[in-house]
Amino acid sequence: MKKEFTAATVEEAKKLAAAEFGTDVENIKFTVLEEPKKSFFGKLKGDARVEAEFEKAETDAVEAAAEAVSETVEAAVEEAVKEEPKQIEWTEAAQKKAECAKEYIIKVINAMGISDVEIEMDKIENGAVFNIVNDEFAALIGKKGELLDSLQYLASLVCNRIDRDYFRISCDCADFRARRKKQLENLARKISNNVIRSGRSYALEPMNPYERRIIHAAVSEIDGVVSQSKGEEPWRKVIISSTNPRKGGRDGGYRKGSNRGNRRGGHRTPKAFDITTSFEKDYKKPKPEDSMKGAGLYSKIEF
Repeated sequence: MKKEFTAATVEEAKKLAAAEFGTDVENIKFTVLEEPKKSFFGKLKGDARVEAEFEKAETDAVEAAAEAVSETVEAAVEEAVKEEPKQIEWTEAAQKKAECAKEYIIKVINAMGISDVEIEMDKIENGAVFNIVNDEFAALIGKKGELLDSLQYLASLVCNRIDRDYFRISCDCADFRARRKKQLENLARKISNNVIRSGRSYALEPMNPYERRIIHAAVSEIDGVVSQSKGEEPWRKVIISSTNPRKGGRDGGYRKGSNRGNRRGGHRTPKAFDITTSFEKDYKKPKPEDSMKGAGLYSKIEF
């Protein structure tokens, strides 16, 4: 089927053809017969004419094939949903370590004067996640998760004395870890945008290995910036740098934010993003592996 269509522009003529044939523009073969001409002042004069050729049989075949593929994909998805989640089996030693860590955490929380504590335990590969349930969740989390980090660290020390096989402990309360992860990802994006605009590197405040990995993962998804960890624990920090650094800048290294000269010719120090915890300064942790490849929820603690 062939038919001519006239409109102010070629694109509008193609849309008229698609509406006439009841299909998408991509399914129609067009031949431009006439295009509007530009006047001296840039205005268009005249109309556009196109010849549209449409074969309904071919289109029906394509739509039928697409529908068949869609049904196949939908069936595969439904089959995948029916599959049971992978069951993680613990050894007797792992079960013993998990119970030891759980008992220790409850004792510490009770010693804080908090009673009626429930702990939901989820199995993970070579470890466990303890979700602490109590109405006094603010006291259990602490400032920026410092109490959760402390419980997690100490419970790991206690349970891993049983044998040399490492058992990973993670503590959470009121979905703090998920909310903290989102906060760090937003921070990484904000700082990365500043680095892209300025061309200068930016040093974040010291973080623990788990939070540094969140920053590295978020930065890796942004074009124009890279990240690396520098320093020794507990002051090890993430440096976000531009892949197109500013040339001829006066700063030889990285800086915290942008230091613009004031009226006296000096530099003002901007307010830094405070994302550290006091727990990191109280306990000197061993230098972790900062590579994201193969990393779990938390890095392994060597003793």
